[in-house]
Amino acid sequence: MKSQDESRWAKWCRDDGSIVSCTEKVKVMNENLDELAQMAQDLFEDGLLMEVSAEQMKTTLHALIDQLHNPYQNN
Repeated sequence: MKSQDESRWAKWCRDDGSIVSCTEKVKVMNENLDELAQMAQDLFEDGLLMEVSAEQMKTTLHALIDQLHNPYQNN
């Protein structure tokens, strides 16, 4: 998926609510999300072709996201 519109994703914010305005950081985030979106779509379509339930595929993808952890979090 080729990036075309920089406003297609969220405005990126820090924990304090301030906006990440560095053009290069925003570009990298958007490109990463474009790649992830394409990979998720490919995975979803492969599952459908293998006759996996669409709802189960979506539930599994949501669970994957819910399992992400922040390795940089201060404890």
